[in-house]
Amino acid sequence: MAQAPERVVPPVGGLPVTDSGPAVGRPVDRVDGAVKTSGRARYTADVSCPDLAHAALVHATIPRGRITGVDAAAALSVEGVLAVITHENAPPMPAPPRENLANPSTTAGGARVAYVTTDQVHWNGQPVAVVVAETPEAAAGAARLVCVEYEALPAATDFLDAVPGATPVKAGLLEVGEERTGDAPAALAAAPVSVDHRYTTPAQNHNAIEPHATTAAWDGDRLTVHDTTQNIDWARRYLAACFGIPVGNVRMIAQYVGGGFGGKSSVWAGTVLAALAARVTGRPVRMALSRESVFRTVGGRTPTRQRVALGVERDGRLTALVHTGVSAVGRVGGRSEQVAAQSRFLYAAPNLLIRHDTTEMDVLPSTFMRAPGEAVGMFALESAVDELAVELGMDPVELRMRNQPERSPVGGKRYSRQNVREVLTRGAERFGWADRDPEPRSMRDGRWLVGWGVAGAFQVPAQLFADVAVQLNADATVVVRTSLHEIGVGAATATSQIAADELGVPVEAVTVEHGDSEQPAAPGAIGSSQTASVAAAVLLACEQLRREALDLARRAPESPLHGRRPAELRPAHGGLYAGNVGESWTAILTRAGRSRLEARTGSDSPPRQTLRTVRAMAGLVLEQRRWVKAATGAHFCEVRVDPDTGEVRVTRWVAVFDVGRVINAKLATSQLRGGIVMGIGAALEEETLVDPRTGRSMNAGLAGYHVPVHADVPTLDVSYLGEPDPRTPLGLLGVGEVGITGAPAAVANAVHHATGVRVRDLPITLDRLL
Repeated sequence: MAQAPERVVPPVGGLPVTDSGPAVGRPVDRVDGAVKTSGRARYTADVSCPDLAHAALVHATIPRGRITGVDAAAALSVEGVLAVITHENAPPMPAPPRENLANPSTTAGGARVAYVTTDQVHWNGQPVAVVVAETPEAAAGAARLVCVEYEALPAATDFLDAVPGATPVKAGLLEVGEERTGDAPAALAAAPVSVDHRYTTPAQNHNAIEPHATTAAWDGDRLTVHDTTQNIDWARRYLAACFGIPVGNVRMIAQYVGGGFGGKSSVWAGTVLAALAARVTGRPVRMALSRESVFRTVGGRTPTRQRVALGVERDGRLTALVHTGVSAVGRVGGRSEQVAAQSRFLYAAPNLLIRHDTTEMDVLPSTFMRAPGEAVGMFALESAVDELAVELGMDPVELRMRNQPERSPVGGKRYSRQNVREVLTRGAERFGWADRDPEPRSMRDGRWLVGWGVAGAFQVPAQLFADVAVQLNADATVVVRTSLHEIGVGAATATSQIAADELGVPVEAVTVEHGDSEQPAAPGAIGSSQTASVAAAVLLACEQLRREALDLARRAPESPLHGRRPAELRPAHGGLYAGNVGESWTAILTRAGRSRLEARTGSDSPPRQTLRTVRAMAGLVLEQRRWVKAATGAHFCEVRVDPDTGEVRVTRWVAVFDVGRVINAKLATSQLRGGIVMGIGAALEEETLVDPRTGRSMNAGLAGYHVPVHADVPTLDVSYLGEPDPRTPLGLLGVGEVGITGAPAAVANAVHHATGVRVRDLPITLDRLL
C-alpha cells in the first residue's frame, strides 16, 4: 500500500520539491518576474513581423462638423510613406456594431464611429486620416503635413453649460438609473441635522505605463492582431464585426499588457485603423500611439457634478440619504459615471434617493476607469459624511460605525460579509486615531499644519463566466489554458497557485498559457472579476480531473484508491490521498496507459463536464441575485499643509481592507497600494484640462497631466482581514479597484482638518486652499 511521504514530495517533472503546504495564501514570487525584469517579455510594440510598416494618426481640430477637403500631397512626398488613408480613398467597411446587451461584445467599441471611412467629425481629436510608412518617424512626420479643411458646426463642449440639459440614465446591464426607498426629500427636510452640498470631479485620462499599440497582419480574410487589450474575446468579436468576417478568422494576442485600468477594455481607433491600414497596404502594420494620441482617441473618466444630502437624528442615526450625479457622454458613445452606485449599500438610511443623469456632448466618449463610478462617487459621499460629523460634533469613525446596515437599504439583500466596523476599528488602532484633536488647524509640526482624515472604501466586484482547459500530465505537471489577461496584476501567478492546490502539486509544476484568443475564452480584466472568475472555472476543471483520475484508479484492484469515494480524498503530494494512504498521478496515469488527462469548462468540453459547469455557473448567478458581495475597507490619511503656499503633502497612510481570501499577499498588497496611489493622484493632481470653446485637451501628455511620483507617496501601511467570503468560489473578492475608492475623500477630509478649508472640487490644488 502506497504511503505518502512526510516532508519530501517525489520528483515532479524532474524537480524535487518539498511539500510546503498550500500555495494559496503564500506570497509566491511572480511566475513572469524573470522574463519581465530581464526584458524578455514581449509586449505588443515588441512583436516583429517581416515587412512591417508603421502608422500614425491625423487628428481632427474641430469638435463637430464635416471634412470638406484633404490635401495629402506633402505627406505623400515624404520618403518612405506608403499611403495616406482618408474617407476619400478608404475601402468600405460595415457600420460599427450597434450595442446589443444580448451580445455583450457589441459594447466593446469605444465609439460608434466609422473613423476614416466617413467625412463626419464628432470630437476634437477624432482620427480623420492614417499615414502608413516604412518607419514610425516617417509616419509621424508625414502625419503633421496632412492638411484637412472642415465645415464646423455648433458644438457642446463645456460641461458646466451642458449640465442643465442632462437626462435620466436608463437602468441596464451596466448602469443604474434611479432607485429610491421611502421619501428621502421629506425625511431630509424634517431631519434635525443635515448637510446638503455639491461636489465636482474633473475629466481624467488614462496613462498606463504602456501606451495603446496594435500590430495587425492579414492573410487573405484572416486577421492576426497583437494588441494592448484587456478584453481579448470581446475585442476579437468586435473586430470581426467591423470587417465583416467570421469571428473564427480573427486571432487576438495580448500575452503581456503594461497596465490597463479600464482604458484597454474597449476597442479604440488605433486598433481598428491599424487593421484597416494593413488591409489597404497588404503589409503588417504597427500603430503605437503617442501619449497625445492616447489622450485624443482613448476615452477616460467623465467629469461629474454630484449632490449629496444627508439627514440624521441628533444621535447620528441617518434618516435620509440623497446622492445624485450628472456625467457627460459623447454623442457617439460613452459610459455614465455611476457615482451613486455604492450609496445603495453603504449606510443604513431608511429613506434613500439615488439618481444618475447624463448630458450629451461633442467630446471623445468616456469609458471605464479604475472603479468606475465608485472612485469619484465615494469622494462625494465620504466627504459629506465627514461634513455631517463636523455638524454633529461626532467622531467621523463613530458616525460611520453607527450607520452600518444589516441588509442592503435598496432591495433588502443580505451581505455576504459585513465587516466595515472591524476594518474601521483596526485602521483606527494602527493609525493612532484616538490621539486626534478634532478641532481644525489644531495640530502642527513646526510651520506645517497637520490634518488627519478617514474615509470608507467600497466596491462590488463582478463575477463572469470563464472557459478554462486544464491538462494533468503523467509526470504530474499541469498546464492551464485560458485567454486571461496579464495586465501587470499577477493573474497567471494567482492561477498557478490555485491549480497547484487543487491538484496537490507545487506551483513550479504548473504552467499557465494565456493571452491568446486561440485559448479558451476568459472574461476581460474588468470589474475586479478576472481572478475570481477564472478561479471558479479552474476549481471545476480540477474537480473533473480528480474524478476522472479516481475512476481510473478504482478500476485497478491493486490501487490503494480502489473502493474509495471522492469525499474521502484530497489532492496532495502530487496525487490523491486519504490521510497518508493514496497514489500519485504518475502511478494512476501510467497504469492506465494514459499520458495525460484533460478537462474543460466551456462548450467544447464533454457533455458530462459541460452539465456540471452549467449547474455551477447557474448557482453563481443565483448567489449574485441573493447577496451583496462587496470588497470594503477604511483609509486613514495624514497630510501636512504649508499655510503660506497651500502645498499639500501626504505624509502617512494606513488602510485596512476586507477583500475575502487573499491568494497571494505580494500581489494583493501591490494592487491595493496601487489603487491608493491612484486615489492620491485624483485628490491632488489629475485633471484633463479641456478648452471649453473647442473641446480640445490642453494637457495631452505627461508634461501637463500630472500623476503621482515617488516623492508624492508616503509609505503605505496596507493590511487586510484575509477571511474567505462564504458566498464566492474560494472565498475571493476583488482587490484591483477597492483601493482607489474613498482614497480622495480621505485626503480631502485630512486637508479640511489641517486647514479648516472644505474643498468639494477635485483636484485640491494650491489656489483652492489660499
